[in-house]
Amino acid sequence: MYQTLLVPLDGSSRAEQILPHVEHIAAQFKSKVIFMQVLEPIQVVTPSLLHVSSAVTDAVKESLKNFSRRYRDITNYLTVCQTRFREKSIDARKFVEQGPVVETIISVAQRENVDLIAIASHGRTGLSRVFYGSVAAGLMQKIDRPILIVRSRTE
Repeated sequence: MYQTLLVPLDGSSRAEQILPHVEHIAAQFKSKVIFMQVLEPIQVVTPSLLHVSSAVTDAVKESLKNFSRRYRDITNYLTVCQTRFREKSIDARKFVEQGPVVETIISVAQRENVDLIAIASHGRTGLSRVFYGSVAAGLMQKIDRPILIVRSRTE
């Protein structure tokens, strides 16, 4: 029934609350699990236009350095998740993607032909969701396949 599960994570313990559910489903259906995290695009903030060439070069270098560090941290984090599942004989892969979060998750789901997206919701409602957005809400509005949402609780 569920051959491929997509699990978007953000590195938080709240997001990881979906993992026991995914593990159970994957074990029951012998599913492949894809862990993913979306890396926000690089944003270069440039100082005033005085000494533009060196200031812009320095800003770009710093942004690329931060991006590389973040990419490495995300890859290491997803590798830990992947290893934990593989140790339980669950086929697991990982992807680090770049782009707008909801659209990127949908794109990976379509590209990898996933049967179920499993995600933890941080449980934001009302004004906080308006200001911060909601990946789960965005997926529910746009996705064309089943989605499992588990509301995460604070610790």
